[in-house]
Amino acid sequence: MTRKTAVHRALDAIERLGDRLPDPVFIFFWIIGALVAASMICAWAGVSAINPVNGEVLQAKSLVAPDNVRTLLVEMPKTLTGFAPLGYVLLIMLGAGVAERTGLLSAAIRVMMRASPPRLVTPMVILLGLLSNHAADSGFVILLPLAGAAFAAVGRHPIAGIAAAFAGVVGSFAGNPLPGQFDALILGLSEPAARLIDADWTANLAGDWWFTAAGAVVFVPVAWWVTVRIVEPRLGPWEPAGGLPAHDAPLLPEERRGLVWAGLAALTVVALWAALTLAPGAPLVDHEAEGPARWTPFFRSLVAGFFVLFLAGGVAYGRANGTIRSDRDVVRLASESMAAMAPYIVLAFAAAHFIAMFTWSNLGVILAIHGADALRASGLPIPVLMMAIVLLTAGLDMLIGSASAKWAALAPVLVPMLMLVGVSPEMTTAAYRMGDSTVNMASPLMPYFGLVLGFCQRWRPGFGVGGLISAMLPYSAAMMAAGMLMTGAWAMLELPTGPGAPVHYSHPGELAG
Repeated sequence: MTRKTAVHRALDAIERLGDRLPDPVFIFFWIIGALVAASMICAWAGVSAINPVNGEVLQAKSLVAPDNVRTLLVEMPKTLTGFAPLGYVLLIMLGAGVAERTGLLSAAIRVMMRASPPRLVTPMVILLGLLSNHAADSGFVILLPLAGAAFAAVGRHPIAGIAAAFAGVVGSFAGNPLPGQFDALILGLSEPAARLIDADWTANLAGDWWFTAAGAVVFVPVAWWVTVRIVEPRLGPWEPAGGLPAHDAPLLPEERRGLVWAGLAALTVVALWAALTLAPGAPLVDHEAEGPARWTPFFRSLVAGFFVLFLAGGVAYGRANGTIRSDRDVVRLASESMAAMAPYIVLAFAAAHFIAMFTWSNLGVILAIHGADALRASGLPIPVLMMAIVLLTAGLDMLIGSASAKWAALAPVLVPMLMLVGVSPEMTTAAYRMGDSTVNMASPLMPYFGLVLGFCQRWRPGFGVGGLISAMLPYSAAMMAAGMLMTGAWAMLELPTGPGAPVHYSHPGELAG
């Protein structure tokens, strides 16, 4: 028997400890209880912070105060239905469930894997995860189960495929070859913060392009190494259960016919989206915006686009191979898909209320402001300061899962503060993005953590919270270390973060003088 390394023994211990944790739903409920107690103590102690945007004093609010209790009970349905990941997941799975249950996804993956070099499956999955950022949160819902099936199709452990894809999707916030809708969102939040110092400063929505492209170059080999050297050896050899199609099984005639019809349906949907985007007066273009912001409606429509794509492809495949014979079969397959999502809906109820209550208490914003003030008082050199922002953001990741929510709280403090010491808003935003791209993947509080756990349990029913945490920690640690070094080196070498976006900032008054 091969002796386990110290790293493997440590991860085994973390897995055993993690598996003793309650279900993620009850983890959220316990943390909500702690949050209520903390809000009461902080409100009693008068904990506060000054909003740097408008000078307003933000007081910690007790969650048992009458107005918060009223909001909790009156707005409970709205809190659940307003939880953004829930809508993404259910809409896409409504279509993807039909495609999966007709056999389309299995047949398509077998074709792709037979045509792909097995050695390149891992980097391909990671790169697709990085690129999935352009489809909002669709990568969590679509790519992860496909990655598990792709690994199984070449005889490798499917949970390793899910873990590699998960690392890629989370890492995409700071490691993306091309700018997209997330750049428009995050740099759009940097603009009003920068205007506190420079009223004429305008966000360059490609301002972090070089930095995030370099992040992709760094993240792919790092995550590839972690998958092959740490995650897969820990999981052990993959032994497929009976009934799963072998990766080298030839396609049946009806499967080939179904793929042809599904391909035609997919091309029709792509052509429709192209017309809605490129035709004169196209509705999926913001004609009043300039630059990459013009394409924001297109990027945000991709969730609906994937739903239509999967549904059309699944129906076409099912009609061709006999899986779907009437409209009743389509409704039945979609209903079965929604039934399988019931555990995630329960988790979403708990996660939505934790996030909402954290917002109502004001504790998230207060923590962010005081953390940024501590950085300002540290007097650190700029490269070290950028690395400290990475650490600050990673720490806040454990409390505030939403990247935009954290930056909405941090940007008004960090961006103007660092402009005054000569750091451009683009560089500050880049450092924030790097910190937001690593820790989330190993946190049970991550909104999609329960969904990812469900994907893993399809392949290994007893797989628990500890198993997923221990699988993702090596990615988190390695990508965090690489990302911090890259951020510090970037600031030290004074490389532009994007076209027309230097590391240093000079106020127009300084240039005139």
